[in-house]
Amino acid sequence: MVVQQRTIKDPVTLSGVGLHTGVSTTMTFRPAPENSGIRFKRVDLPGKPEIPALVDLVVEVARGTTICQGEAKVHTVEHVLAAIVGMDVDNILIELNNIEPPICDGSSMPFVEALTKAGFVTQNEPKDYLIIDQTVRYTDEKLGVDIVALPTDEYRLTVMIDYQNPVLGSQHTGLFNMEKEFVSEFASARTFCFLHEVEMLHSRGLIKGGNLDNAIVIADQDLPDDELRRIAKKLGISDSIIMGKTGMLNNRELRFRNEPARHKLLDLMGDLALIGAPLKAQILAARPGHASNVEFAKKIRKLYQQKSLVKKYQYEKKAGIVFDINALQNILPHRYPFLLLDKIVEFKIDEKIVGVKNVTINEWFFEGHFPGRPVMPGVLIIEAMAQAGGILLLNGVENPGTKLAMFTSINNAKFRRQVVPGDQLIMELQIVNRRSRMAQMSAKAFVDGELVAEAELSAAIVDKTENAKQ
Repeated sequence: MVVQQRTIKDPVTLSGVGLHTGVSTTMTFRPAPENSGIRFKRVDLPGKPEIPALVDLVVEVARGTTICQGEAKVHTVEHVLAAIVGMDVDNILIELNNIEPPICDGSSMPFVEALTKAGFVTQNEPKDYLIIDQTVRYTDEKLGVDIVALPTDEYRLTVMIDYQNPVLGSQHTGLFNMEKEFVSEFASARTFCFLHEVEMLHSRGLIKGGNLDNAIVIADQDLPDDELRRIAKKLGISDSIIMGKTGMLNNRELRFRNEPARHKLLDLMGDLALIGAPLKAQILAARPGHASNVEFAKKIRKLYQQKSLVKKYQYEKKAGIVFDINALQNILPHRYPFLLLDKIVEFKIDEKIVGVKNVTINEWFFEGHFPGRPVMPGVLIIEAMAQAGGILLLNGVENPGTKLAMFTSINNAKFRRQVVPGDQLIMELQIVNRRSRMAQMSAKAFVDGELVAEAELSAAIVDKTENAKQ
């Protein structure tokens, strides 16, 4: 069943103080056209720059997720993004007149209420789901973090947290039906921190807008009243502070018994929105945090980009083939007699590619190289590897159809044995180093599992228009 994209019906505005920066911000949600995605707009900056909500633009993960493009930056985007995903909105523009969205009560509920007030509109384009069809895992053994994506027909999340703290203990939670559970069970879960962290966070320039109305403070250590007053004064909290008996500062009541775990699930939802596509996957996360969420989102986004590129060029699914010859002719500018690839059988975007060249007696170069003893020229083996490398590089950049991979150097080329008619040349290339528009690759060619040639290739990515002018 095809599910259509949607946006909001009317603009809606809310205001408040940013959690970490302490700035006063007015934020307006606005409808956006199909396929535009989620975008933030800094209306207070010259030119009113927009920042796509994409994990590639994440620059900070200290107790919140910050995205930046050029001079425009937005802090703590995760609560807003969780609300947008939870309300099944695909396209929306979020205007801000400052650097951080309002923290409101520390949950996603105020944003959910604003979006609900704005109403929703179904759009003409279908949703571009990223359907997870293989296990994807991120692990940080040092921090005990493990996040896994498993295939499923829905979007489900399960989170476990364990701070090895007697006040909080271990908690877990799971969201299995977004439509039925998100608003009532998760949207109102508030952000939290431990009392022992408060001064450290403040000294790092964070939680400038934090107070006991927008965050849960877990009292994990006993402090005398004069010490509590000192901390309150330093943080600008005018309310009296008591240790309380509930484990929460000032005896604040939790909205859910496992509210911290539910808020961690909200954070995970918001960070995974930066993949840039709605998911169909079962996400299992043990001890997640913004840093691990972002690293996991980067892996999933690469998978999304790879699937999008394959869908763009490979019209017919074929077992064991990523790109067939028709797809290759849509990607590469080369044509007979200089298209030296038949298919791509493995492709990991911006990482690795495996291409195949079937060498037959009908190759044009055998007529002169050599009469009576046909041998594939070594320079053409290098060219075949370079063409596979060109696909790998161009499919790792934005708008690959407007780019060319121009090779700048070939180093340490070695030819181990001759390639003759009847051989199938298998070329494996891996990116060794990549910086902006320059890349270095390790290239190897095999026949029947035996290494026949290898080289180190360097290339520059240039615009087709630039190349035409030269």
